[in-house]
This record gives sequence, C-alpha cells and structure tokens, in this order.
Amino acid sequence: MGETRIGQKEYETLAEVRYALRKLLRFSELTALANGATPQQYQALQAIKGFPSRSAVTIGELAERLQLQHHSTVGLVNRLVSQGLVQREHSTTDRRQMHVVLTAKGELLLEQLTVAHLAEWRRIAPSLSQLLLQIAEDE
Repeated sequence: MGETRIGQKEYETLAEVRYALRKLLRFSELTALANGATPQQYQALQAIKGFPSRSAVTIGELAERLQLQHHSTVGLVNRLVSQGLVQREHSTTDRRQMHVVLTAKGELLLEQLTVAHLAEWRRIAPSLSQLLLQIAEDE
C-alpha cells in the first residue's frame, strides 16, 4: 500500500462534516421527541413513505433501510402499530408476505416532522455543500 499523507486541512474538513451531521442528527432527535416520536420511529416512517415506487415495505426492506436486525425492526413496527402510526397488510401479489404501511395518523406525524427537517436541511445545505465540495476537490 502506497504512503498517503493526510494534511491538517483534511482533518479539519472531516471534523467539520462530522460536527454538522451530528448537529443535524441532534436536531432530528429533539424534533422527533418534541412531537411524541422516538428518532427511530421517525426514521421508520420516513423510510416507509420514501421507499422507491411503493407506499408499503416488508419488514426486511425496512430493516435494510434502517440498518437494523430483523427482530429489532419487528419490535419497532409493533410499537408503531400500537401507536396507530402504521398497520400491517397482506401483500396483494403474495398473500404470504406482509407489508407495513402508514396510517393517516402516521402520515400526519411524518408530515409535521418532515416540514421541520426540510427547513433545517435547507438552512445547513450551503455550508454542508461547501464542506463536501472541499472533500471532493482535495483528491
């Protein structure tokens, strides 16, 4: 392996990116909690609604999107069901398969959280974009 030297500028840029992302994650955590959801519940609702080309996901797909173990995702979905935020439905193409879909209550909560998150993303986008460009240009 060739010798690669990392300069102070790269360390500082990476540290700034990590700091910006951590602040965004902290914002997300606090916003979810203030609206009666855990951060993981918000992430699950977002993953379901934002799944490409479908409004429903399997537990396996949701587990992959959240980077969780299958059994942890089952527990999360159970809690979301008990709160009335999602429901399980049999697949229309394969009755053996269950899908998780948002309820009207889940849609409303997700919309409230998304409005706040989009505003925060838009606020930090210019500085985060600049940091990412610095990383890309330093190659």
